[in-house]
Amino acid sequence: MFTYGCSNFTWNGTLRELKGSYPAFCTERGRPAMTAALSSCSGLEVLLSTLQNAGDVESTLNILNVLDELLSAGTDRRIHYMISKGGSEALLTALVNNGRTFSPNYTILLPLLHLLAKVGHRDRRIGMKAEEAGAVLLTLNLLRHNIKHARKAAACLWVIQVFSSSVSTANLIGENHGLDVIYHLIPPYTTKHLHSIKAAINALAVLLCTKANVGYVVTKGYISGLLRLYEDWHNKDTQHVAIAIRHALLCCLHNATDSSAGRQAFISQGGIRLLYQTTQTCLLSKSLASLVEASVQLMRKCLPKTPLPLRSDQSAYTFPLPGQPAAVPDVDEAPDESSEESDEDEEEQEAGSKDYDDDFETDLNKLRLRPEPDRPAELLPQYSRLCPELSHDFQDLDLSSEPEESSSSSSSSSSSSSSSSSDDDEAVLLDRMDRKRRAANSGSSTSSDGSETSIKGHSPAAPLATCDSHSSGNILSTSPIFRTMIEEATAEASSAQRGDEQDDDEEGAERSLHRTVIDRLLERHGACIPHHQPKLYCAAATRTRSIPGFSILAFPDFWGHLPPPRHEPMAPRRPNIQRQKVFEDVQRFLNTDDIINQVVFDLEDNSLQSHSDSLRFYSKFECGNLRKAIQVRRYEYDLILNADANTSQHTQWFYFEVSNMVANVPYRFNVINCEKINTQFNYGMQPVLYSVKEALEGRPQWVRTGTDICYFRNHFCPARGRRRTTFYTLTFTISFKHNEDVCYLAYHYPYTFSALKAHLKVLQKSVDPAKVFFRQQILCETLAGNSCPVVTITACPASRGWKDLHQLRNRPCIVLTGRVHPGESNASWVMKGTLEFLCSSDLVAQSLREAFVFKVIPILNPDGVINGTNRCDLNSEDLNRQWCKPDPVLSPTIYHTKGFLYYLNSIGRTPLVFCDYHGHSRKKNVFLYGCSVKETLWQSGSAVDTVGLKEDPGYRTIPKTLDRIAPAFSFNSCNYLVEKSRSATARVVVWREMGVLRSYTMESTYNGCDQGIYKGLQTGTRELQEMGVKFCHSLLSLTKDMKALYTRRVNKHVDLDHNILDHNSHNSFEDDEPSCVEEIEYSTYCPMPKGADLDSDVNCNMVNAGEEEEGDEGHSAAKRQQGCVGQSQQSNMKGRLLPSQIRQASIEVLSDKRNMCNSVNVTNGQIIG
Repeated sequence: MFTYGCSNFTWNGTLRELKGSYPAFCTERGRPAMTAALSSCSGLEVLLSTLQNAGDVESTLNILNVLDELLSAGTDRRIHYMISKGGSEALLTALVNNGRTFSPNYTILLPLLHLLAKVGHRDRRIGMKAEEAGAVLLTLNLLRHNIKHARKAAACLWVIQVFSSSVSTANLIGENHGLDVIYHLIPPYTTKHLHSIKAAINALAVLLCTKANVGYVVTKGYISGLLRLYEDWHNKDTQHVAIAIRHALLCCLHNATDSSAGRQAFISQGGIRLLYQTTQTCLLSKSLASLVEASVQLMRKCLPKTPLPLRSDQSAYTFPLPGQPAAVPDVDEAPDESSEESDEDEEEQEAGSKDYDDDFETDLNKLRLRPEPDRPAELLPQYSRLCPELSHDFQDLDLSSEPEESSSSSSSSSSSSSSSSSDDDEAVLLDRMDRKRRAANSGSSTSSDGSETSIKGHSPAAPLATCDSHSSGNILSTSPIFRTMIEEATAEASSAQRGDEQDDDEEGAERSLHRTVIDRLLERHGACIPHHQPKLYCAAATRTRSIPGFSILAFPDFWGHLPPPRHEPMAPRRPNIQRQKVFEDVQRFLNTDDIINQVVFDLEDNSLQSHSDSLRFYSKFECGNLRKAIQVRRYEYDLILNADANTSQHTQWFYFEVSNMVANVPYRFNVINCEKINTQFNYGMQPVLYSVKEALEGRPQWVRTGTDICYFRNHFCPARGRRRTTFYTLTFTISFKHNEDVCYLAYHYPYTFSALKAHLKVLQKSVDPAKVFFRQQILCETLAGNSCPVVTITACPASRGWKDLHQLRNRPCIVLTGRVHPGESNASWVMKGTLEFLCSSDLVAQSLREAFVFKVIPILNPDGVINGTNRCDLNSEDLNRQWCKPDPVLSPTIYHTKGFLYYLNSIGRTPLVFCDYHGHSRKKNVFLYGCSVKETLWQSGSAVDTVGLKEDPGYRTIPKTLDRIAPAFSFNSCNYLVEKSRSATARVVVWREMGVLRSYTMESTYNGCDQGIYKGLQTGTRELQEMGVKFCHSLLSLTKDMKALYTRRVNKHVDLDHNILDHNSHNSFEDDEPSCVEEIEYSTYCPMPKGADLDSDVNCNMVNAGEEEEGDEGHSAAKRQQGCVGQSQQSNMKGRLLPSQIRQASIEVLSDKRNMCNSVNVTNGQIIG
């Protein structure tokens, strides 16, 4: 062996040698003969030209040897440079010239084929080039003539493998029976010619990347043959010296099963059972991990597609929309990739999605110029009623008189200081809307409280009445414990009321009895939960209208929730837990003896009877989502979620009741129709559980629960099989603490619309009306007839003097919105913290009220929240993609919120801050997204000169402040980029159309934090509410120059440091997690050989080049091959193209000629200057 020293070798020495021997080739395209001063670029071209035209063996070998040494000395950049100068074409031409002779000279062809394999696999167009040069079929013919010559066959196979990277080339080889030739080169287990066997399998694997070739292989029955070959090699390779060959066979099967015909053949020939059995033995050895992974992925891919056991892919909840047909057809929708994730959480769902940088808005006009309003200015004065602080004259600050009437334009006529003001406000507007509906509908129904529930253009959504239930007036329908308490309380109430109830109205008597039962239960077991009153919740729920007409209250929502006393750490992931779950799923397919497959809950079948030996499920309550539950095994259940109303998509949120459990038994739950491509469940997140028995014992808490949690793609498909949807399984195991308990499981901490309404009532009663101006009004009515509340919070003026009133009416506005996506319940808990803080007596809250007027719309999508949808409203649209031009009928909350913002802008009260609260399922921590022209242009690499652009950097003030004061906040996760795909979101539209500099989306994690004092902990409701408080604290950074705020007094309570180091915005829309330790997907998994492996195989093929190829290679040669094949080697481009004897003779000739030209000596293969 020898090498050229990189520091002494130059192209010029080679050119001098070539010039002396072949002066004709030193003149190219009419240029003069080259001299010693020629550039390396010209030298390479001369070498390649000489290679194509050299007529003698010695010259060709010299050039091949020089090229090999040059390319092996550096990195792949040298090879790519050679390709750019026509290196592939030169090698192909040389191959054709030398291979077309009657008796090819393999002294030249072997090193030429080896070098072509090394260079070709780095050339993306090598297949097309080979076709044009006529080298494809030539190489196939060379292979046919050398089937019994292992090394020659291996060299041809590597080149065929490289050529087949082109689909047309692979098909050309298949059409000329190349598949048959290569398949028959794969023998049963042997210890001889391992390199040629591996080369044949790898070549076959690449050829099977085309549909036509797979069809041919299936027709010929080669799938069965490959399975039998794999079984034979697996059983007989007891020393594990042929792992690479076994892996290559799996690769063939992977590619063959990319088509449905291939998968069917694989299944029919027992492929899944064979791989399952062989994998179980491979688990015993760590060295076989690559085989286990490839086998598991292959089994996952080939499990038969199973339609979801549903009548229809369409949601169980349909809602006739105004102006549209009454029945919603069960049609399959194209997946809406832009709405698969939370607002700023949308990732690519397919491999071919566009690059992230392509999404940046680079049109400077769109970034800087404000578009025309989407409505005439004449429509804006109607929103003046939503600014009651401007018209209120505060005549009676001590509340000693009756509430005064406001102007007729306001929907409420009561004073904000009156505890019944919002009731009157709501009643007036609802009555007005009801009169309009009565005029438009001849047949309207009336609810139990007398309010009419019909909606113009569609059937009414039913209100909830707590007295109606499917089980004797109870709140929990399936709880034996709760049923016993109900019976006891009912007996006491009946004896106390015996003889007193003479009313003939049985319904009224039932309601009275029910109220008595609730009172007694609360007296006996009730917990004191701040800002929660169960009776208020019941009253609010009574007026909540849902599509199915919920008549049951979920116990956690009624009873309330206290944060756990201790922080809850992220759940550790057990090694290979996903693999274990996949094996269990494969067993379900292979062994059906223990499979029950019994439906135990169906949202659409009220007649379904529960079974005594199974869990009982229920989800027909506010925010609930569970469509079907199927008992698979004794302690395993498949759960199917309900799609968003009027759609067949967006299944992720779940919230349901489960009962009839046995304590300390591990139950496995599989949510089998999730749609997001990844979630934080793979990174330590757990679902939440609420136990009724624990709550009645004084621990009313949602707690994180579940073990063996993983999230991965499954084999289920839509029921109708038309919409190309990929489903994912969320699987977790729970051991319940109590027998016969009633528990609730949810994706995240639930927060209902009724809870919000009750909470606002409590807050209104809690404030001091002499100090706090609190007004709850109705923004508009939703499609289902629910009211969308808007809250105004500010400080009452010190007096009715002109100066104090003037200061009040000139306070800047801060607009906060939330829960536009119903499944993002964490946003509501953050909003809860904000509202409670703003209404508190805290000194900072008082200062903020004195400085600002807060306009809060806590839930922008009430109908979606009520009906348990994940992302959409009843109109089947993502409301946070409707802000550009919202429809006043189909998207009323967005239309009127935007109209209100237009109104504030028109009267000179453009909000100082706008923030839309959201949840993020793919990232940890809490962070903000804002808008910046400069940062967007910088990040996109735009050619626009940003030096002259002036932009107020104030959009970073709040994030920087939060980074200092909020433990859960991450400044490094923030960014301020404007994307085309998010041009219709609230954040971008408010920034662009209203000119709000500080327009944000605040994203809160479902999981926890990976930094600060909360690192490694899951966030609970306490931390989420704390984040709402800290956001309020951050607003102090905007008031440092306002005289209304006494900074000395406030700064003692909040540590604000404005000297914060600057950070750079980055691509924070991408996952901040590393790749999951186990493959979530399986469709893109293809364990193809790498270029480094090919280089190693080529080099190993020439180790024994001097041995006789036709005979037995001997024991030592076989051992060397086993060593090379049985383990992967590092990339090695070392020059081994030529046998040592030929190489030494070649270098001696080259050395003599170079010494004459350049006085350079070559000793022992090294150049010496």
